[in-house]
Amino acid sequence: MAIQWFPGHMHLTKKAIQERIKNIDVVIELLDARLPGSSANPMLATLTAGKPTLKVLNKQDLADPQRTVQWLAHYNAQSGTCAIALDASVSTPAKALVKACFELAPNRGGMVKPMRVLICGIPNVGKSTLINTLTGKRATKTGDEAGITKLEQRISLADDFYLYDTPGMLWPRIIVAKSGYNLAASGAIGRNAFNEEEVALELLGYLKTHYAAMLAARYKLAGTAPPADLQDEELLEAIGRQRGALQSGRGVNLQKSAEIVIYDFRAASLGRITLETPGEFAQWLASGQQLDAERQIKKDAIELDRAIRFKKIKRPP
Repeated sequence: MAIQWFPGHMHLTKKAIQERIKNIDVVIELLDARLPGSSANPMLATLTAGKPTLKVLNKQDLADPQRTVQWLAHYNAQSGTCAIALDASVSTPAKALVKACFELAPNRGGMVKPMRVLICGIPNVGKSTLINTLTGKRATKTGDEAGITKLEQRISLADDFYLYDTPGMLWPRIIVAKSGYNLAASGAIGRNAFNEEEVALELLGYLKTHYAAMLAARYKLAGTAPPADLQDEELLEAIGRQRGALQSGRGVNLQKSAEIVIYDFRAASLGRITLETPGEFAQWLASGQQLDAERQIKKDAIELDRAIRFKKIKRPP
């Protein structure tokens, strides 16, 4: 699914990170533990290149624990990177990231060389909740929607530990189709930027393959075939009928059904689910990069042909 959702404050965030990164010791990137690959912003990787990075898989209490272990191993194997998983609302695990930052930058600390940390991530990944947990007070606004934080904030966690919070930021164009669906399902993208029914169908297509028992248990689809044997549209309709999402004539309101499925995923009412493994995401990324390269070749050819037709350049021999 093509997603282009880059509000104006995200442009300002990009500029702020470019300026701030010069004086930063460690970068914390908060990821959604349910979609760690899709929630890793490739633009942030470019902006913060060369800085020690702590990958925090947030919302681990909502994610598949076995898959979280796979993702932690994946990131911990990368140079200059440390990864931990936590639930941002639980104070004791959250404090582990302070220790991890000093391990990544052991020469920082004390009043002369205070630790300077930039925390960033996509919208609605839980940064504000994490910061409020660390500070023990409501330092930032929180909410279950994308784009709550709008301005950079500096927060002192200790006399020698400064945390710079930035608004959630996506990247201008998401080339991995599956990532677009997963980000929409998680709430990282504003609801006006995607079609709920389309996202719900893609979500069900994955869940019926990897978490069919959870679907059957949640929706009690008695009298129907097992979820794995149903087409995605049939499954969405069966869920809507079971949950009373009906319209006049007793037909199923698919829009309402889609909203139910997406809400249940976000609230973990289905159970602890992760929508991708490191191996799956690597395949999706490679496919997306290939398609993007092919699109660029076609675009370049069209621009070259236009330039020739308008006699801006000579046709190559």
